[in-house]
Amino acid sequence: MKVLVTGFEPFGGATINPALEAVRRLPREVAGAEVVTVQIPVVFGKGPAAVEAAIEEQRPDVVLCIGQAGGRSHITPEFVGINYANARIPDNEGNQPVGRLEADGPDAYFATVPVFAMADAARAAGVPAAVSYTAGTFCCNEVLYELLHCLATRHPGVRGGFVHVPYATEQAVSMGEGTASMSVDMMVAGLSAMIGAAVAGSDDAVVAGEGTEQ
Repeated sequence: MKVLVTGFEPFGGATINPALEAVRRLPREVAGAEVVTVQIPVVFGKGPAAVEAAIEEQRPDVVLCIGQAGGRSHITPEFVGINYANARIPDNEGNQPVGRLEADGPDAYFATVPVFAMADAARAAGVPAAVSYTAGTFCCNEVLYELLHCLATRHPGVRGGFVHVPYATEQAVSMGEGTASMSVDMMVAGLSAMIGAAVAGSDDAVVAGEGTEQ
């Protein structure tokens, strides 16, 4: 089995992106599955294209895209991607779109990896984790939605999803008091546990109380 994991480049004037730093440190094998990693741009249109090109080249069984959600304290696998962009800041090429991502696409796609089992696995590894019900309306959501659209229409049988990580500890040093952050090493541990759960294809039982407002 092969797992493709992508990480976004830095954006918004930052010099690092903890998603990419964590992805770069992932082990080459998790739960018996080969792990292949790819850097992708924070540019509307080009991010999803880079993911699809990597899918075509690597032919993975599972695809996980990783991005930064500054302000969150937990690693958060995303439940749903929506067919909409509303960029609060320009991407790395100055684009700031508003509107549907796919004119004829469905309004939303649910992740096809077991997000609840993934959050459970990360918590069992000692890493704060929770399922998120919004991937935002910037490039992260675009990549999630377009990944799931690509898999549904051109790569049936491949499972996919998206995971957000917090600011890295070194980023929070220059931010306001109380800014949530996490060490990159802890992110690696959490993502590795989540990859293991995705590879296992665990049943994704949902229990009351697992919702979040973030």
